[in-house]
Amino acid sequence: MIPKIVEAHFRHDYTIFIRFSDGTEGEVDLENELHGELFESLRDVTVFQTFAIHPEFYTLCWPNGADLAPEFLYEKVQIPA
Repeated sequence: MIPKIVEAHFRHDYTIFIRFSDGTEGEVDLENELHGELFESLRDVTVFQTFAIHPEFYTLCWPNGADLAPEFLYEKVQIPA
C-alpha cells in the first residue's frame, strides 16, 4: 500500500512535519535531498515553504512541478533522530 500524507507543516530550514493516514508522523529534514535541476529552486527556503499535499497522490509537491515519492518520505520519517 502506498502511504498517504494527510498533514504537513513547515518547521524550519528544510524540515517538514508529516503525518500519514496510518498515524505515522514525524519530522523529515530534506536539506540533503534537493538534488537536480527541478529541486534547485527549492534550496531557497522561501520557495521550499510553498509545498502542498498533492490532492490525488497525497505526497509533497511544489508549484514548480517538483514532488517526492510518498514511500521515500515515509521511510525518512521512520528513521530515529
